[in-house]
Amino acid sequence: MKIYYKATYTYKLYKLLEAEIKEFISTLGEIMTYGIEVLKGLKNFNTSFKEIIDQCSRFGVSSLPITLSIVGMTSIIISMQVAGEMVKQGGGNYVGMLIAILMVREEAVIMAGFAIISMIGSSLASEIATMKVTEQIDAIRVLKVNPVQYLFTPRIIAGTVMMPLVVIVSALFGILGAAVASNVTSGLTYKAYFDSVWFGLNMHDLNVSVLKSLSFGFAISLISCSCGMGAKDGAKGVGIATTKAVVWSFVAIVILDLIFAAVYFY
Repeated sequence: MKIYYKATYTYKLYKLLEAEIKEFISTLGEIMTYGIEVLKGLKNFNTSFKEIIDQCSRFGVSSLPITLSIVGMTSIIISMQVAGEMVKQGGGNYVGMLIAILMVREEAVIMAGFAIISMIGSSLASEIATMKVTEQIDAIRVLKVNPVQYLFTPRIIAGTVMMPLVVIVSALFGILGAAVASNVTSGLTYKAYFDSVWFGLNMHDLNVSVLKSLSFGFAISLISCSCGMGAKDGAKGVGIATTKAVVWSFVAIVILDLIFAAVYFY
């Protein structure tokens, strides 16, 4: 009877769900453990300044073109659909305010996070995963070097520091792109648009955006490195670790965004 029960789809679905829950808890525990270890290692700070600069260049310069493209096109699409209708309804003086708030609070941060996950996060995960499956991590341990502090710390510092800069530049680019699109599609003057932006934004929005981007940068870099460190089983394991890093990073920034919205704007 037990053999027939194990052959049913219900049992297989149960075992699949059980395995996924165990994998989720295990991955979450590893990420938290590595994060605590990195924070403890900041007291000694054995990381070279050159390595941090190299990683900052990787996060900021390398990801900026695709980030600006995504944020710019998104802002143009939104303004093309919103500006014309608002001008028709007599709300043209609020177009700049609406676009600016959307860019600063959500659009620039989320889209920049997605772009960095796709380019940099996956790269970090595959890089460390390759080092793990080719036993380079073991070689680092043989040299009496902590691989977490040696590999994770400069990448996490770079991600945390550079993410706000990328978000600020992206938000500014999106606001400017929306100004041009609004003028072309609805005839809204640049003066009316930027007056609306000036009166609509406040320091609270900017502060929350910077704080949110700091947490996004930390989470993306930590999750990517942690998933890469957990790779096994050769080239297949590298692919699995990279996919896991991207999926976990996407979920993490959405959850963090929900928390920030509930805390600061509810």
